[in-house]
Amino acid sequence: MNIIDVTLENVEEKGFFCLMSRKKSAGYQRKLQWLKARFAEGLQIKLLDLSQGGRGFIEYIPGEYAWRPVEAASYLFIHCLWVVGKSKGKGYASRLLETCLEDARRQGKAGVAMVTSTGNWLLGKKLLLRHGFEVVGRAPPSFELLVKKFDGAASPSFPDDWDARGERFGPGLTVVRTDQCPYLDDAVRFAEEAAQERGLEARVVELGSAQEIRERAPSPYGVFSVLLDGTLISHHYLSKKHLLQRLDYYTSP
Repeated sequence: MNIIDVTLENVEEKGFFCLMSRKKSAGYQRKLQWLKARFAEGLQIKLLDLSQGGRGFIEYIPGEYAWRPVEAASYLFIHCLWVVGKSKGKGYASRLLETCLEDARRQGKAGVAMVTSTGNWLLGKKLLLRHGFEVVGRAPPSFELLVKKFDGAASPSFPDDWDARGERFGPGLTVVRTDQCPYLDDAVRFAEEAAQERGLEARVVELGSAQEIRERAPSPYGVFSVLLDGTLISHHYLSKKHLLQRLDYYTSP
């Protein structure tokens, strides 16, 4: 199975795996422009070769530019590692992870870090633990920060002010978004439609830089959150049906 390096020069041709069947969609185009700006910061995307039936990718970036609310300077930071369909169970996820570890060593980094979750939308920790990562931080509701160190550098860390971060967004339904994930356009639309059906005031707040993520993101996922009156009610994409259920739960007497 070939692994393809996606670059500024070939990203329009090769794509970035997610939402490839909807290249004209707003979500795909926003992610494409986001990527073009991130390559200059050292972002890397590596794809399993689609022409060989590969279905997976890894996306990582120097820690100071990570789009997660973490302090991870001197590390490489993995945003996404995803292998699906018939590509699962063949060791391809390990191969993709090893490309990142090799890059980190070549660049003289202190190691590699990633945020994981036992819930939806992020990789679980089992693969990382098998490759020698260790848990160095936890955050609600089910997030962990893992790292594989090459030297004695200080560990990456989460902030510790999650409740205060949420409260700063104030009353009503607030959707915090970025362009890091192409599926978020649909997620935002569902949230706005659900708010309208429940008679709630809704607003969208866009975070436009890694620094804003570190300073303001109200969940460890960082690039998407839904809050109701300052309380985090979802950190990941939900269908309108499931979001309505979540709203009813939080607004019931």
